[in-house]
Amino acid sequence: MSTSLTVISDNLPAALGPDLAAAVHLAKAEKAASTRKAYGTDFRIFRTWCSARNVSALPATPETVAAYLAANAGTSRASTLGRRVAAIRYAHKLAGLALPTDVESVKATMRGIRRTHGSARVRKTPAVASKMLGMVARAPDTLAGLRDRALLLIGFSGALRRSELVALNVADIAETEAGLLVTIRHSKTDQEGEGATIAIARGDVACPVKALRAWLDASGIQAGPIFRPIDKAGTVRSSRLTDRSVANIVKAYAARAGFDADMFSGHSLRAGFLTSAAGKGASIFKMMDVSRHKSVDTLRGYVRDAELFKDHAGAGLL
Repeated sequence: MSTSLTVISDNLPAALGPDLAAAVHLAKAEKAASTRKAYGTDFRIFRTWCSARNVSALPATPETVAAYLAANAGTSRASTLGRRVAAIRYAHKLAGLALPTDVESVKATMRGIRRTHGSARVRKTPAVASKMLGMVARAPDTLAGLRDRALLLIGFSGALRRSELVALNVADIAETEAGLLVTIRHSKTDQEGEGATIAIARGDVACPVKALRAWLDASGIQAGPIFRPIDKAGTVRSSRLTDRSVANIVKAYAARAGFDADMFSGHSLRAGFLTSAAGKGASIFKMMDVSRHKSVDTLRGYVRDAELFKDHAGAGLL
């Protein structure tokens, strides 16, 4: 997100300029790159709306923000508008300005939108173990197929977020007799980069360890990013796959396996592992060892989904 330094640096000595610029850069680094990108897009949309009405976007008044929300209530999801409020708030916070989003009139507008239009999220389908086996079975015996098979199996068996998956380097992986030790250097819940190491077990039918080794051997990758684009000539590039690429690969293989691709996303890998583990009766704390969730309450949702029909109160009634 680009926030003008002139707003922040008014009345400050010119000598502070370089250090102030560095401070703003570091302040922005508190948010994940994906979050900053989303906030930047959201604030540009808000600024365009403001420009068309000849009102200020930075600083914005609470009345402007409330009007913007009301104008978009019928065409944007409540969750999307909530994120845009967060983006507007963040832009003002970085600029050292009063926060128009914290005024009660804006909060009341958001509550009204959620009540009127609803705020339920569209949940994507978890790629549970049975579905995952069907998906990876469709991977062709090509370089791209080997990459996709490894990506799907590592993403699933490590309960990885798509940002964590594409961030993996060869140096982050250590192979042992029991499986893989994978170092996650940054994550959504570890913005300060303390890092965590998880274990990925070997598989009997579709082994993530073998799949990863097959991809690395075939591609010749010995260092740097593990999951990379492949151009039309079949050349493996040096860059990383993007978050969006992971989602596209998941959707593509879901479609190949005969599932509704629209119901799958990059998160389907992580959700699939957790739902499958819960269905097998895995300890919630062992699940947390892999997923690195900070809250047991979040994981309880996966356990509940997996056990909806277990000991059902209505079983045998009809």
